[in-house]
Amino acid sequence: MPEPAWMREGAEPDYRFSLANERTFLAWIRTALALLASAVAVIQFLPASALAGTRSGLAAVLAVAGTLLPVAAYRRWARTQRAMRLGQGIPFTPLLVLVAAALGVLGAGVLVVAVVS
Repeated sequence: MPEPAWMREGAEPDYRFSLANERTFLAWIRTALALLASAVAVIQFLPASALAGTRSGLAAVLAVAGTLLPVAAYRRWARTQRAMRLGQGIPFTPLLVLVAAALGVLGAGVLVVAVVS
């Protein structure tokens, strides 16, 4: 796979910063894997009778989030890497707020289902 054009822009950043950016990307990938594992757990272990359709809905949301998060993580990694190459500040991303809010809502949903069951 050829490298993106932005990899030829600016100057190569200190390798420590590039590696830190890569570790952050990998942390997002671990989060995506955890979301996918949670989707499987919801389908396997949440009672089917708990609030009709809720089990499938929660699993679907978790699976979609776990599928989309790596794409967003790659975009964040690339934007940050490009900013470092150009000597710019790290760009803002709403990813942190979105993931935190989504997990809060999903956690509340799982709690409601667990209490109702």
